[in-house]
Order: sequence, then C-alpha cells, then structure tokens
Amino acid sequence: MKVQVKAWGNSQGIRISKDILREADVEIDDELEVKVVNGMITLVKPFRHKTLEERAAEFNGNLNLVGEYNWGEPVGREVW
Repeated sequence: MKVQVKAWGNSQGIRISKDILREADVEIDDELEVKVVNGMITLVKPFRHKTLEERAAEFNGNLNLVGEYNWGEPVGREVW
C-alpha cells in the first residue's frame, strides 16, 4: 500500500486504512513506537502486560487460584 505524506497542522502525517490497522491489531488511540533504522520508518505496537482483571475476564472471572499446582518432575538441577 502506498501512502502520501500530508501537512497536518504544524506536523506531517499519513493515513492508514482500517483493513491494515485491523490486520496489525491496532485500534484508534493505541500508542505506537516509531523507529527509524537505515532510513526506514517502522511503527511498532509496544508489548503491554495484561491487568489481573483482563486475565480474569479470559477465564470468565475464575482464575482458580486455590490449592497447589503440580509442576511435574524436576528438570535440571533444581531442588524440591
């Protein structure tokens, strides 16, 4: 996809289609990191840890944090 740099107030900007933003999992008001390497501009969506509430929502609010978890047999030099 080709885009054209246009004036936007005292800055310059480009427009990116909804299809491309959807494919990149970018939504309105998301923050992106801008990097320039060897004359190439790259937009990167930074990694963000999920909150406890977001994680719980993935399991219908039930994180099942009671009891012990079986991690299996030791691997390597750890001591149990």
